[in-house]
Amino acid sequence: PPPPPLFCFKLQTAYERAQGLVGSEMSIRERLVLVRHGETEWSASGRHTGRSDVPLTVAGEQQAVAAGVWLQGWADRRGRRPAVVLTSPRERARRTADLAGFPAATTDDDLAEWDYGPVEGRTSVAVGEQLGREWLLFRDGVNVLAAPDGHHGEELDQVAARAARVLGRVEPTLQDGDDVVLFAHGHLLRVLATVWLGLDPTLGARFELGTAAICLLGYGHGLRTVEGWNLAAQG
Repeated sequence: PPPPPLFCFKLQTAYERAQGLVGSEMSIRERLVLVRHGETEWSASGRHTGRSDVPLTVAGEQQAVAAGVWLQGWADRRGRRPAVVLTSPRERARRTADLAGFPAATTDDDLAEWDYGPVEGRTSVAVGEQLGREWLLFRDGVNVLAAPDGHHGEELDQVAARAARVLGRVEPTLQDGDDVVLFAHGHLLRVLATVWLGLDPTLGARFELGTAAICLLGYGHGLRTVEGWNLAAQG
């Protein structure tokens, strides 16, 4: 079998998180910043939200503003603004970008959330009850129930292919030494992280990501790295 992909994680101390720093250095090396959208009624109740356009709650809007304050402080310390800012076409992501201070973010359809097909709007528990067994998204996929409207959801490898296309478009900017920010969704960004690291996309199950959480991807020693993951903008 081929050797496992090379990647590494850098863990942050509480002080570094508070200061918005990464590792032990105030480096201005290029970063790929991931921001999940703020809370919605469906995310708060655990309902899978793919194509449905569910708006942010009041709490979600507050989270988005807090994420913007975090990002602005981070950019100020680096002395520069992101060169590219992209957002999912879904309203919850675009609204998060707007409230975070990036109203002109460019829409990228490949940043849309996983199309959940027949499990759209359902919780994991509800799907499991209908199946009569435990259901895990990254293990079982979404096309485990009949699709009354005939619409089938995406397979995991299709989501990973979209994430790879996004990375292919933004990596030239990163290689030029500039920063990129992506506003998108929990499962899409978890898959994108595995693609960034060259891992099996099913390992996205292990990358928990809260609403309006911020993640930092970068490079170190010639490797693609995770510099910070699931960072909460609010205390």
